[in-house]
Amino acid sequence: MYDKILLPTDGSEGSKNAVKPALLMAHKFGSTIYVLNVMETRPTSGVTIDILKREGELALDDVSKMFRELEKNEGFREGIKRCFLMREGTPADEILKTAEEKEIDLIIMGASGKHRLERFVLGSVAEKVVRDAKCPVLTIH
Repeated sequence: MYDKILLPTDGSEGSKNAVKPALLMAHKFGSTIYVLNVMETRPTSGVTIDILKREGELALDDVSKMFRELEKNEGFREGIKRCFLMREGTPADEILKTAEEKEIDLIIMGASGKHRLERFVLGSVAEKVVRDAKCPVLTIH
C-alpha cells in the first residue's frame, strides 16, 4: 500500500514525534523511508550555510539513532529500508518536490517544527504540505 514514505525532519520535537509512527508504518507495509532535512537558505542574521548544514546532519543522525533504538525495542528482525536526503530551499517546497521526484506514497511529519513564529506569519510547513501534496499526509502532534 505504502511502498515509499517520506519523513521530513528539522530536529525539532515535533519532527521527532513522527519517527516512531513512520517506522511502524514502514515495518507493517515493507516500505522504504526517505528521511529528508531541508536547509532553509533564506538570509538570517549570523547563521552560515555551514551551521545550517551541520544542524541538518545532526537532525538526520538523530533520526538514524532513533530508528536503530526503535528497531531493537520493537524486536524487528530486519532493519527498515531507508534513505537520508538533504536539500536546500524552502522546506514546504522541497518536501513537495521530493515527494513528487521519489514518487512518495505517504508523507509522515510533525505538525509543528522549529519555527513556530512563522506559523502566524506565513502558515506552517505542515499546513502547506497537507494543502498541496499529491499523496496522503499524516501529521503527528
